[in-house]
Order: sequence, then C-alpha cells, then structure tokens
Amino acid sequence: MINVIGITHDNKLEADVPLEQVDFSRYQWFWTDFDQPTDKELQHLAYTFKFHPLAIEDCIHRLQRPKLDYYDDHTFFVTHNVREEEMDLVKEELDFFVGDQFIVTFHWHASKEVKQVWDRLLAHRNLDKWNPFYVFYEVLDKIVDNYFPLVYEIEESLAKIEDNTQNKSMDVLMTELFDSRSLLLSLRQTVNPMRDLLYRMLNSHHLNEIQDRREYFSDIYDHLLKLSEMVMSNRELTADIRDSYLSLNSHQTNNVMKVLTIITSIFAPLTFIAGIYGMNFENMPELTWQYGYFVVLGIMGIVAVAMFGWFRRLGWFK
Repeated sequence: MINVIGITHDNKLEADVPLEQVDFSRYQWFWTDFDQPTDKELQHLAYTFKFHPLAIEDCIHRLQRPKLDYYDDHTFFVTHNVREEEMDLVKEELDFFVGDQFIVTFHWHASKEVKQVWDRLLAHRNLDKWNPFYVFYEVLDKIVDNYFPLVYEIEESLAKIEDNTQNKSMDVLMTELFDSRSLLLSLRQTVNPMRDLLYRMLNSHHLNEIQDRREYFSDIYDHLLKLSEMVMSNRELTADIRDSYLSLNSHQTNNVMKVLTIITSIFAPLTFIAGIYGMNFENMPELTWQYGYFVVLGIMGIVAVAMFGWFRRLGWFK
C-alpha cells in the first residue's frame, strides 16, 4: 500500500491522493509511504521517483546495516526498529529517501513509528515547522524512544533473576539469564550501528538540513549513547550473575563432596574391620570369644567417634 501526503504551496495539507494521480509540482513538499508494498508498487521507486538502483536493491534486500548514502537530490537512510515477539526481539528495516522537497519511507512491516508521525501530521494545523527533514527527525526519534522499554524490561527480568524471590531452580535461572543475555546481544547489534549512523549524520558536511536542526538530532544521538551504555552494563551484569551462580553451585557441590568424603573416610576402617571378621577361616581365635561380637562393635564405634573428632578438629565441618 502506498500513502501520500502533500503540502501545497499555500501551506495546505492534502492526503489520500493516489500516487498515479499526484501532480508533484503542486506541492512544496510531500511524504510518500510505501507500507508493505506489492511487486507492482515497488516499480514506482524506479519509474516514478527514479531512485538509484543500488538504493532500491537495499530496500528489497532486507536488514541492511544502518547507513546513509548521498545522491544528487536526496539522501538514502537505512534504519532499524525493534519489536518484541514471543520472548524474542525482531528487527525490522525502515528506509528513508529524504530530499528538500520530499520524503519517501519504505518498510516491509507495519511501522507504528511511521503511523504515529503520519497521524500527528494529519492532525496538525500549524504546518510551518514541518518539512521532509522534520518528518525524518520525528520518525527517527520514535524509533529510538521505543528501544528504551525493551531495555527496561530486560533490566527488570535481571533484577528478578538476581533476587530469586520465587526460589526457582538453578537450571531455570540460568536459562532465563542466557535468554536475557541473547536479547541484549540483539539490542547491541541494533543500537550500536544506529549510534554510528547518527554520529555520521551529525558530522556530515552534506546534510545542511540536519546541521540546522543539530540540537534535535544530537538529542537522539545522546539517547543512543545512553542505550549503548545500558546494554553494555546489563551484559556485564549478566556475566556477574552467571559467575555468582556458578560459584554458588560449585560451593554447594564442594560441600556435598565434603560430606560424602567424611562419611566414606569414617566407614573405610569400619568396613576393613567388618571385612576381616567376615572371612570364614576356622583358625580365628576371636570367633570363639563369648564377648567377641560386642568387643568388635565397641572397637568400631570408638574408631568412628575418634575419626569424627579428628575431622572436626581439622575444621572439615566449618
């Protein structure tokens, strides 16, 4: 589906104009949105707007790295937005063709960021401040703002894992921890390239419109810096929690092994004694003693108590 908004030379807004019937000379600037376009609608990129084949190829081949390319009358931007779906993060590409008199947005999936700005422009009465680069700023700002709830949600899940108020098992906690770590990795692979894109935009000498609104785009860049730091600190936190749980698990295992070792050590001499008196030899004088059974039991008890006291003195029970 292709949607068009045009701002006429007398600063009036026209919407829902079929692209085939649009007279672009009537507008001081216009916004065309390619929302999940069909193969037939894709042809407008080449025949109506005459965009460069490489830029069109980047639109068709999904999930290009965030970047910008300069062309004669416009700049091509590739950006990424992220949405959560079934405990996983899904990255989607949102492309922009931005010139002095037009902006074209292209996306294969429904974009809530584009819809928010589109509805806001339709409802806005004062159109003086609106132009293609302002639309670009608004959509880009929404994309970056929507990263924050995902990071906050991961932070909350990590806090629950660290506190473990529900007394979950170690296996469940480790599974949740590695799931959070995987989500943070996906976010890092999105946030960092977007941060580099904003840095390049702010330091470009070709984008005068962005330089005129430098404080706005700098604000987005600051948000991306903050997001990058949050993602990195949370990944470090996952590593600390993982190491803590592994250390605790190792400590518990050592305690179990210590108990088993003490029990084995105490029963080793008792088994030795029982083994001797379990041998069926006729010439064993102790077998004929009246109190031999009780004496042997007493000796075994004394050995067990003596070894227990010795281990305790050595500090094995601390």
